[in-house]
Amino acid sequence: MALPQPKIDATEARLATLSMPETGWSVPARKAALARLRAMGLPGARDEYWKFTRPHSLNAPEPAPAAVFDADEGPFFGNVDRLKIVFVDGVFDPEASDALELEGVEFARLSDGADIHWAQDLYGKLEEAGQSPVERPLAALNTAFASDGLLMRVTGKVEKPISLVYYHRSETSDATLHHVVKVEEGADVTILENGPAAARFNKVMEVDVADRGGFHHVRAQGRDHERQAATHIFARLGTESTFKTFTLTANGVMTRNECVVELTGDDAVAHVAGACMGDGDFHHDDTVFITHDAVNCESRQVFKKVLRNGATGVFQGKILVKPGAQQTDGYQISQSLLLDGDSQFLAKPELEIYADDVACSHGSTSGAIDEEGLFYLRARGLPRGAAEDLLTIAFIAEAVQEIEDERLQDEIVARVEGWLARRRG
Repeated sequence: MALPQPKIDATEARLATLSMPETGWSVPARKAALARLRAMGLPGARDEYWKFTRPHSLNAPEPAPAAVFDADEGPFFGNVDRLKIVFVDGVFDPEASDALELEGVEFARLSDGADIHWAQDLYGKLEEAGQSPVERPLAALNTAFASDGLLMRVTGKVEKPISLVYYHRSETSDATLHHVVKVEEGADVTILENGPAAARFNKVMEVDVADRGGFHHVRAQGRDHERQAATHIFARLGTESTFKTFTLTANGVMTRNECVVELTGDDAVAHVAGACMGDGDFHHDDTVFITHDAVNCESRQVFKKVLRNGATGVFQGKILVKPGAQQTDGYQISQSLLLDGDSQFLAKPELEIYADDVACSHGSTSGAIDEEGLFYLRARGLPRGAAEDLLTIAFIAEAVQEIEDERLQDEIVARVEGWLARRRG
């Protein structure tokens, strides 16, 4: 079917501001992604998976200016022994980063011209596979035009996390990053991400986890009030492998996080979780698609959103169980805590099942703060604000507990406590 002319015009206007490398190992994948993008066009408000989130600001040829937020807190994950890798407005900063050396990991940059055979086999491939049955044009745009990113081949059990730190310094920065992570058989790695990154941020991470491999991911999307972001994670899991990701989001005028996971090996496990704290002009969209294509696999989707002063939260989550994917265990929960009558939570949970020996469930709820719990805490001397904060932290606890490392759980909770305290102040 031919694209409507307005969608063609919007796509070409966006492409006119971008440039693609003319040489290098990634060029064939980039050209294929550009062809995909032109065939589907940029997302529009009438597209099924964009009906809750207006994509116009992500489609615009130039980003809207976003004021740089001066953080009044210590560095995220600052107490964790980690390998720190810094990007400033989407550009790698070697002076602020640790040396790209860590036992069990091979590093390269996407912008390097040298051939990297294992990355050539992966770059853009999982993104391409993730375009069906749902088109994800902003991910195709990323593959075509990403200017920087890390290529990481994990060959062993990595002892300390790899921490990707994204700084926002320019009010008009427009960053496009693409990371590729290949976890070899039996290897294991933890990736941390934090920071607002840019005025407008488009990021893709492709993750290939081989048999009995493990990938753990904890992300904190920074506190810039005016930033806009579209992120994608595409993951493919082998036999007895593990994939776990958690995202905490605070502030930002518009954020859309997509996660597409395919369980292709028996006994694989995928957990996708997130929590957000939204206030005022805040729109946050989590869109997840998990495909079970093997026997005895487990998936969990756990999302909690705390919204006030007219903030909007969106959750679109789907579990697809293919024929033959028997003994599937799929769980999905999305809940919102609405702290006033002006905020809203829009949810679209889905199950599509073509196997008969499965245990799949989903649920979605919205509600106000627990008045009984609030009364109980205030009766014991807590001010109302402090009592509300305790109940808020308890509300998001199920999502935070999806993080395996208790040190990282504590870091997330401590940061939420600080944000809530400053809000009261």
